[in-house]
Amino acid sequence: MITIRLGQRGTITIPKEIRELYHLEEGDRLTLEAGDGEVILRPIPFNLLDLRGSVPVPDEQDFTAIREQVLKEQAERAARDEG
Repeated sequence: MITIRLGQRGTITIPKEIRELYHLEEGDRLTLEAGDGEVILRPIPFNLLDLRGSVPVPDEQDFTAIREQVLKEQAERAARDEG
C-alpha cells in the first residue's frame, strides 16, 4: 500500500512508481469515483482525437466530405436496421 498526503487546495501527487506502472504522463486525464467509503482514480483511455496528426497522409483531407459520407452511411445502416 502506498500512502500519499492531501496537499494545499486538495492536490495530490501520484507516486512515480504508480505513474510508471500505468504509463501516466503530465496532461493525462483521470476520472475520480467516490462511493462506499472509497475514492477511485482511473485513467481515461485516449480517444481518436488524441491520435489526430499521428499518421501522415499524402494530400489534404476534405473533412466535410468525409463527415457527410459517414453520416450518409450511418443513416443507411439505421434505415436497414429499422426495416
